[in-house]
Amino acid sequence: MMKAFLPLAALALAVPAAATDVAVTRFHNAESLASAAPGPIAVRAGAGLEAGTLETQIWLDAVAGALTRQGFTVVADAPRVAMVSLDQEVVRSEAARSRTGVSVGVGVGSGGGWYGRRRSGVDLGVGLGINLGGGRSGEVLDSRLGVTIVGEGGAHAWEGRAEASPRAKSKDAQTRALAGEMADRLFSGFPGESGATIGAR
Repeated sequence: MMKAFLPLAALALAVPAAATDVAVTRFHNAESLASAAPGPIAVRAGAGLEAGTLETQIWLDAVAGALTRQGFTVVADAPRVAMVSLDQEVVRSEAARSRTGVSVGVGVGSGGGWYGRRRSGVDLGVGLGINLGGGRSGEVLDSRLGVTIVGEGGAHAWEGRAEASPRAKSKDAQTRALAGEMADRLFSGFPGESGATIGAR
């Protein structure tokens, strides 16, 4: 009897691990969506990303790829810009940044936008950098990717954030894998339901 179960056990061990849990929230309104329609767009580094570095380029490429799959055409000098921000920190898993208590303020007009704020009151776009200390098995790479589509007049047409906390030493926490997963999930079903958080929290 035990021999009959061996192939099933082996098959279970061969099943790949589930993808990183990612929570995404998007902000827009009926007026702004006209400026967020697929078309030419530039992708540039914002807060928390140092322009010109290899790691930054991986995140920008991931966002560019996700936009392209939604019908956008990435052009370096396009008047419309997707500003990409990143906030990462290695923390103990039980101390990972809370995903609750987020308030949203709506701004309309030139430079206006939807600003997700942490409970500390820090803007969504502020990057705190990454703390690489430690690396123990109980640590996670607490990550928040933000993208803001800015129209020609400077108004925010669409904003979104993706949040994930893979184990710091896992393959899911490697930059290329994490950037691709978070960017794809952020733009899945673009533009998404405004204000709704989809996925694990």
